[in-house]
Amino acid sequence: MRKASISKWLVAMMLLLLLVLAACSGDSDEGSGDTDTDSETDTTEEETEDEEGTEDEGDDAAEGKDDVFSIDDFVKEKTNEGEAIEGGGTLNFGLVSDTVFEGTLNFNFYSGAPDAEVIEWFDEPLLTVDENFYYTNDGAATFETNEAGDVFTFTIRDDVYWHDGEPLTAEDWAYAFEVIGHPDYDGVRFGEIASVVGAREYRDAEAEAETTYAAEAGTIEGLNIIDDKTLEITFTHATPSLLSSGIWTYALPKHIFEEIPVAEMSESDAVRVNPIGIGPFKVETVVPGESVTYTANEDYWQGTPNLDGVTLQVVSTQAVAEALETGQIDAVDAFPADQYVDVHEQLTNVEFLGQIDLSYTYIGFKLGSWDAENKRVQMDPDSKVADEELRRAMWYAVDNEAVGDRFYNGLRWNATTLIPPSHPLFHDPSIESPTYDPDEANRILDEAGYEDVDGDGLRETPDGEELVLNFASMEGGDVAEPIANYYMQAWEAVGIKVELLDGRLQEFNAFYDRVGQNGEDDPEIDIYQGAWGVGHDVDPRGLYGPEELFNFSRYESDENTRLLEEGVSAEALDDDYRYDVYSEWQELMVEEIPVFPTVYRAELVPVNNRVLNYKIEPHLKVWSRYEIAVTQEEPILP
Repeated sequence: MRKASISKWLVAMMLLLLLVLAACSGDSDEGSGDTDTDSETDTTEEETEDEEGTEDEGDDAAEGKDDVFSIDDFVKEKTNEGEAIEGGGTLNFGLVSDTVFEGTLNFNFYSGAPDAEVIEWFDEPLLTVDENFYYTNDGAATFETNEAGDVFTFTIRDDVYWHDGEPLTAEDWAYAFEVIGHPDYDGVRFGEIASVVGAREYRDAEAEAETTYAAEAGTIEGLNIIDDKTLEITFTHATPSLLSSGIWTYALPKHIFEEIPVAEMSESDAVRVNPIGIGPFKVETVVPGESVTYTANEDYWQGTPNLDGVTLQVVSTQAVAEALETGQIDAVDAFPADQYVDVHEQLTNVEFLGQIDLSYTYIGFKLGSWDAENKRVQMDPDSKVADEELRRAMWYAVDNEAVGDRFYNGLRWNATTLIPPSHPLFHDPSIESPTYDPDEANRILDEAGYEDVDGDGLRETPDGEELVLNFASMEGGDVAEPIANYYMQAWEAVGIKVELLDGRLQEFNAFYDRVGQNGEDDPEIDIYQGAWGVGHDVDPRGLYGPEELFNFSRYESDENTRLLEEGVSAEALDDDYRYDVYSEWQELMVEEIPVFPTVYRAELVPVNNRVLNYKIEPHLKVWSRYEIAVTQEEPILP
């Protein structure tokens, strides 16, 4: 298994050596970011999720391994060996996390990626996508549009049933919009339905009516239930986002939820104890935060699954390799990239699949707070990181290519823009962004007036006041603490004092609460390290729009808003036009730096050799799970 932990003094030496390593790396801006590949799921929230954290001292990085891998070394579909057994069998699936999953098990209410992993085994969107992430007519529903592209007519297949046997109806789909639009709704999905005609007016009218139940004061104007299986939706304008995850495609069983007050839905048993969906497996039991058992849905619209069931269990980052080696689990959602170099040769019983992840890690700057009354960000001119030149210098001060090579052996690499290479149609590799150059960082700080007034090696503000920035980063993997320490030391090397919030890494759920997922920003946080999961649609409004709760930096500007809106305009139905808009937006974000990307990420998925038909390609992942099979009852061991 993992190598024995090295001593604490060697870890300290590693941190010093990493600074030397960074200095030797120069200012190379070469990376793997221009790779043409597929991308991922419908989750634009996610603040993912598996962001860096720590349990030990990051021994692997400290040992300075020379093995550097490439995402090009991996395939996306499991190599099948053998025949599926009769009788199905059970797949053991590991959700890699050092914390419990929150347990909000419904697409309409969840916010974190771990919950999404649980949900995707028993529920799914009504529309499928192709390899370019455009909607197809191969899913549980089909669609057609009017000539203008702002009216969609959806038809649900006759053989789509909820797990309790009730047919899925157009009313269920419309009901999801009405719940999300209700003022008592406590989820984060309103942005997903805001482009429906009348959605904002509906929310305001419901608020004025002070009603407790969704749809009691009316319905959303743009929703038209034609019959039991046909739903027509009129949008405020045509946009390319409507063709690629810009439509809310998750229904909500009205016959279950209609008697539950909207404010209580996310905490109800229907979400947390006995959730149902339309997917290939049914939830049998939930051990809160720890595990879920599923059984095959024999009435699944694509056909009876090959497996009898699935057992999902949370597996810590420290235990995942051993769990794979001993056969405790057959596959995981994402294997810690920093461990791959240690275990890939000994785990001969699994095949590692891999692709460019639909996500990136980033450093965010707290530029304001969330205005709950007006449901939008509010910038604070007195923020300690309000100075754009300070933020620019902090980007130049860190060597993200070295971080990727030394901590992840090349399986993460220097990120350049906020649209990752997982979306090659819109990622602009020609944009020049800051790369490691401490001399440039020092020059910028000098010119901006950040001087070491008292001679202690640390800079004061241009007003001569002490400058100390609180840095929030989260738990989750072996190397997170060393990485956080590296960033703080790199900033200190150019005279910026940065301290870890509370002197420690934050637990996953607590981290996102404190950066503002609940609408309350912790004023103690000045900078933070997060991760963003990009959905099928490249539209970045979910993290950078002025009315988006996930805009944790609380940044807005007229130019940012203009470009974000142009990126989803009718003109942007032309991919070339949209590329130009998003190229300009990527350039703007390099200039204004409310956040800066650190590394792009490889997604590694090990799968036991007894497993057949396992796929991780985003356009196949969710809808192919009914095809998964096993060749024997017991896992294959090394």
